[in-house]
Amino acid sequence: MSGEFQQANARADVVIIGGGVIGLSIARQLALRGLRNVTVIERGEFGKEASWAAGGILAPQVEADRADEFFEMACASRDLYPSFVQAVQHETGIDVEFDQTGTLLVSVHIGDDQQFRERFEWQTKAGFEVEWLTGREARQLEPNIFPSRLFTCALRFPNDWQVDNRKLTEALYQSNRKLGVQLISNSQVTSLGIQAGRITGVDSRDGFIASRSVVIAAGAWSSQISRAGYFAPAFIGPVRGQMLCFQPKSPLARHVIYCPQGYLVPRRDGRLLAGSTTEHVGFEKQVTDQGLESIKSMAYEVVPALKSAAIVDSWAGFRPHSLDDLPVLGPAGDIDGLFYATGHYRNGILLAPITAEIIAEAVVNRKSSPFFESFSPDRFRLAAASP
Repeated sequence: MSGEFQQANARADVVIIGGGVIGLSIARQLALRGLRNVTVIERGEFGKEASWAAGGILAPQVEADRADEFFEMACASRDLYPSFVQAVQHETGIDVEFDQTGTLLVSVHIGDDQQFRERFEWQTKAGFEVEWLTGREARQLEPNIFPSRLFTCALRFPNDWQVDNRKLTEALYQSNRKLGVQLISNSQVTSLGIQAGRITGVDSRDGFIASRSVVIAAGAWSSQISRAGYFAPAFIGPVRGQMLCFQPKSPLARHVIYCPQGYLVPRRDGRLLAGSTTEHVGFEKQVTDQGLESIKSMAYEVVPALKSAAIVDSWAGFRPHSLDDLPVLGPAGDIDGLFYATGHYRNGILLAPITAEIIAEAVVNRKSSPFFESFSPDRFRLAAASP
């Protein structure tokens, strides 16, 4: 998705810094709302960082221990997915392999049962769809899980889904091209232009681009963009995740399969993705023997038949992680015209539709989303100013 080279225009209605699934989704929404001069600047190739490395899981319920603002936003974004992917597929003709089979949370250790019971009970009482399964019932759905030993329970989340994240990102890229968005790759933004507390544009490798609205959606690199003397805490950093891809001789699963140690994601062509590690190692992107061994150990325990499957690929990527583990969304209170859409951590694919909608509304109509109160970038500035 590097695309053809485009010379940067000297001026844009909106500049978006970052060309992953978040930046591309926002650009598309801005164009659909009638903006005709939207520019997206990507430091490398479009969609080849966190969006490429992800597993494409759309599963807010499977990991949630309580209902809070983040859970509410994640569920709202998941519920947008059927119409979101239908529209993107119609615009581009690209099948993004949106799969609504559901997600299975399986018990690996005896101690998991109580945690599963608590999750089942609070979500059921809150009105969310979740099914309690015995080990036998779970194996009827997925015969290849734990065939050689007993396990006591599992949870099935029929509304936790998956999408092929790489195909989705490609589709978003092509949709933006058709909508006339200017897509500039391999052009790093170094600093923001700011005068009297207002955005004036961005300084990039291709020169200065004037704009009265800028969206920082640069993932793990979001804190590296200079704000020209304004407070800029290092509130976003990279967390490395490694993944494996198996190619069994025949499909081994239909559901996304979660356990407390990792997850398995079946693809339509029979491949099975396995992940993932969580490593605070800075911008060191390499795949490691230790990381892959930990993933293989989890995968072989859950689906022992994978021991005979070929490993056809492995990769690593950087999740954009904020200081408090939550997304950073909305306008910057100290700089008019500056917006943030970053820090999605392990949920960038899931949160793309709702992030695009609320940021586009804020940019075009200056409409504030209720979610901005919880996820505002100003929370870090205000916390730093507190005694």
